[in-house]
Amino acid sequence: MTGTAKTDPTPAEVSRDIDAAQRVFRLEADALRVMGESLDERFVTAVDLIRRAAGRTVVTGMGKSGHIARKISSTLSSTGTPSFYVHPGEASHGDLGMIARDDVVIALSNSGETPELSDVINYCRRFNVPLIAITGRAGSSLADNADCTLLLPAIAEACPMGLAPTTSTTAMLAIGDALAIALLDRRGFTAEDFQVLHPGGQLGQNLLRVSDLMHSEESLPLLDANASVGDAILEMTTKGFGCAGVIDTQGQLTGIITDGDLRRHMSDTLLQLTCGHVMTADPKTIRAQALASEALGLMNASKITSLFVAEDRHPVGILHIHDCLRAGIA
Repeated sequence: MTGTAKTDPTPAEVSRDIDAAQRVFRLEADALRVMGESLDERFVTAVDLIRRAAGRTVVTGMGKSGHIARKISSTLSSTGTPSFYVHPGEASHGDLGMIARDDVVIALSNSGETPELSDVINYCRRFNVPLIAITGRAGSSLADNADCTLLLPAIAEACPMGLAPTTSTTAMLAIGDALAIALLDRRGFTAEDFQVLHPGGQLGQNLLRVSDLMHSEESLPLLDANASVGDAILEMTTKGFGCAGVIDTQGQLTGIITDGDLRRHMSDTLLQLTCGHVMTADPKTIRAQALASEALGLMNASKITSLFVAEDRHPVGILHIHDCLRAGIA
């Protein structure tokens, strides 16, 4: 194609573009509404088949359905249902070996007659591998050979020619999301489980716990209330947090010494004073299982850079603001 001068769209073109977009949204929203209203025991059967499988959930599909299958597999895996995608074309050339007898297969095809799926269907039937069909045609080869069929709503594609998969792929994607969330609920999948599977990126960062970032045991700068300020300075310098916690005879945190406390008590006899004399009593603390974002908020609000982690007033760790920043908590 040769380059042409770019011009601003005419009012008529703007109107047509908006009308086209609204038509897509309307048709796809209608499909989701109809599908939600028509859910029945077949959806529960599909959830049961996946939940009972001792192996993994294999998702497969060709073309646009294949792209949706990949996303469904990814969503399942990230919400506690181990899954992977198998390309049906490659399956016919050796990748059927990726499907184990204790797996369950979800096959996507709007027509239900995708030729490349035939070997996957035959394999599932031969070795009694549970097969879940997501298709737009009851009575199709895929639907007739599946243990459970989830039908797409009979709503036209948003493509004005009725050719490009649009409404159907949106419906497939929604069914996959619904299966993943129903399984998540069945398994009692928690935010902590989610963080384990999402250690990177904003999702993982938002769910990091104080216990994931804190320093503990030998790293803790702790002193007895009767220790000298000289000992406190040595402890603060050695541990590198710019502060030291003060504990009583029961090991409970009763105070904290910071650079500011030392400056406020500056005198010729400072090094002879005890920690109990210069400390700030009842320092702010946080639970080990609190979110790291909560700890960062507390440090910002209190204008402090270190925060002791305590359980029943017993110090179990310390968190520096730089720990949060390095982890991407902001």
